[in-house]
Amino acid sequence: MKSVTVSIDVPQTPEQVYDFLDVMAHHERFTNHYLTDWRYDGPARGIGSCATVTAALGGVKTDVAIEVVEAEASRCIVERNVSAAGRRLAHGIYTIEPLPTGGSRVSFTYTWTRAPLAERLLAPAVRATMQRANRIVMRRLASELAHHVSAAGA
Repeated sequence: MKSVTVSIDVPQTPEQVYDFLDVMAHHERFTNHYLTDWRYDGPARGIGSCATVTAALGGVKTDVAIEVVEAEASRCIVERNVSAAGRRLAHGIYTIEPLPTGGSRVSFTYTWTRAPLAERLLAPAVRATMQRANRIVMRRLASELAHHVSAAGA
């Protein structure tokens, strides 16, 4: 299946964005409209931090194991996602790029490595649903970043 990418420009620096995204528990704040029941394992941040969540999209609920498998400070975070009883394997990649006028462009790409047959057959609808949900994620991320950075500066 083709990957899905969404992006948003934010006024925070790449370092501020990365510092926020690097903490697994922060992700609950901007994804809890479709990822619920967060359970954490491993370190709070960085490679090896994990969460198991319940995803509810398109009328289907499934548990998803998320683990940070790669990170490059201020540039990217790669998460491995396993769900559908192991039949779905995907990577979520946050990429952070500085903007020429200041601030950052934050992109999230969801790439399926393996997907259940039903999802492959309905790929256009599955991709559209993921894109819609992740556009909301980006808007909520921008809001949470603003709140987090202003609270840290207080």
